[in-house]
Amino acid sequence: MSATLARLYPEPLPLCQLPVGESARVQALSGEAAFCQRLRELGFGERAFVTKVSGRGPFICVVNGCRLALSHDAAACILVEPTGLRK
Repeated sequence: MSATLARLYPEPLPLCQLPVGESARVQALSGEAAFCQRLRELGFGERAFVTKVSGRGPFICVVNGCRLALSHDAAACILVEPTGLRK
């Protein structure tokens, strides 16, 4: 992460707070084990890259080349580190 991004986002933030058009890397998942496993099965595993396409719930994200819709609650459980890349 660049020094500028490190100042803007000193810690991982929930995917729901990632600005639209920004890309990020998944750092951690929170919630019940079965829910976290389902997120991994959808492609949101730790270290995966994700781009947020729309900013209103449900959130549209691109992960592994697939567009997926997530509720606000689900997106809040995915902690990401912005990469500084915009689509």
